[in-house]
Amino acid sequence: MMKILVIEDDLALRTSIVTTLELERFEVYSATDGEQGLERARRERFDLITLDLVLPSMTGIEICRQLRTEGITTPIIILTGERKDELDRVLGLELGADDYMLKPFSSRELVARIRAVLRRTHQVPAGRSDYTFGNIRIDFRKKIVCCGGKELHLTAKEFRLLEYFVAHEGEVISRESLLNNVWGYNNYPSTRTVDTFVHGLRRKVEREPSKPKHIVTIHWTGYKFVK
Repeated sequence: MMKILVIEDDLALRTSIVTTLELERFEVYSATDGEQGLERARRERFDLITLDLVLPSMTGIEICRQLRTEGITTPIIILTGERKDELDRVLGLELGADDYMLKPFSSRELVARIRAVLRRTHQVPAGRSDYTFGNIRIDFRKKIVCCGGKELHLTAKEFRLLEYFVAHEGEVISRESLLNNVWGYNNYPSTRTVDTFVHGLRRKVEREPSKPKHIVTIHWTGYKFVK
């Protein structure tokens, strides 16, 4: 049974989310403020976190930033009622959140989004537990990337991006496809986010990031991963 942490201060919404997810046979835990939610996410292992942006004591953005800084890669779905507050939503996704939902939302949509994120983040490419290219070795199950035996510190999003590239080795992948399949949403304001993350990933896994041999740019289209 998969474990989900719901960090939400609104009693009615928190109760509704918990009840919905328990009916879907998830094991559900909750926190009512930011500090409590951060501490619980640090202390226990969860398969996914739903995270309200506006919380007492600590914002959802601060929680997301802290978890990713500490190397905690638990998938996060941000919940927000602020339609105009696009900056926070974008910042949350760039910090490593996996999706966001605007309030109000239906129980059916919430469950569908959670299952979609869980499918993406728990999949080992092509059924492999490890993969090697150049002097890089990836352990998909432990989510560890090493270069010459030394562990690299990839963000959660960088790891998922590399995972997707490996799963589609040799294919030309558009930026839009990367947004949909790695970030998990269709209406993002700019594909520049993809380029930013690719450049960051190259700096960590390529011998010469300025002359990449593995994550290759396909002009006017996107990228291709070459072993």
